Amino acid sequence: MKNTLLMGGLMLVLVGTESHAATPSGESAPTAPVTADRITGKVVETMNVASYTYVLVDTGAKKIWAAAPEFVVKVGDAIVVAQAMAMTNYTSKTLNRTFDVVYFSGSVTVNGVSPTAAVELPRGHPAIGGEATPAAPDLSGIKRAEKGQTVAEINTDKAKFAGKPVAVRGRIVKYNSMILGKNWLHIRDGSGTEGTNDLLVTTATAAKVGDLVLVTGVLATDRDFSSGYKYDLIVEDATVVVQ
Repeated sequence: MKNTLLMGGLMLVLVGTESHAATPSGESAPTAPVTADRITGKVVETMNVASYTYVLVDTGAKKIWAAAPEFVVKVGDAIVVAQAMAMTNYTSKTLNRTFDVVYFSGSVTVNGVSPTAAVELPRGHPAIGGEATPAAPDLSGIKRAEKGQTVAEINTDKAKFAGKPVAVRGRIVKYNSMILGKNWLHIRDGSGTEGTNDLLVTTATAAKVGDLVLVTGVLATDRDFSSGYKYDLIVEDATVVVQ
């Protein structure tokens, strides 16, 4: 399974404040102008809206709108927006404006440092950049789920499990909260090697990196979320029990 950043082109849900407008009839959603991994440039416009800071970034090739939980920034600052998720035809009700593309992120740096948050982040929201990289979760001694599968088995025999219920026990190694109203996580159980050792899951359950979880749900294969982001395997809307 490709271990790329998930959800390029997906919607970041801003409950009760902002909304996504459907593409007008007869028009197609624009193609994302840059990859979702990294946007670098100078801030040429900025505004705070509904606890988020919007910045128009001049990359030198084009100008791109990005947004993150409210932070301190000004025109002329050098900015890097990392791990961003593209939302096309995004309508801000507060601004009464529709953007072709806005890249939402929880990781930005301004003039080479992590910016000071201007407001408290929502409960459970991942911190904005600038922190030491945590130690990799310990994957030793993880027991197979009763009548379940290992991560490697699902990856190496996806045709067998596609469209069927699976049960996997593993530790969360990557976690993104409340994107499209769901939490997105990668789990590993120590089985497999690079390319077969990771499983992508979406769930309503809140958790954190390092948690040992039991995941049950139906395995989907070859999911395409547009903008070039495709996933070989994913367990969507899974039941996740932290153990």
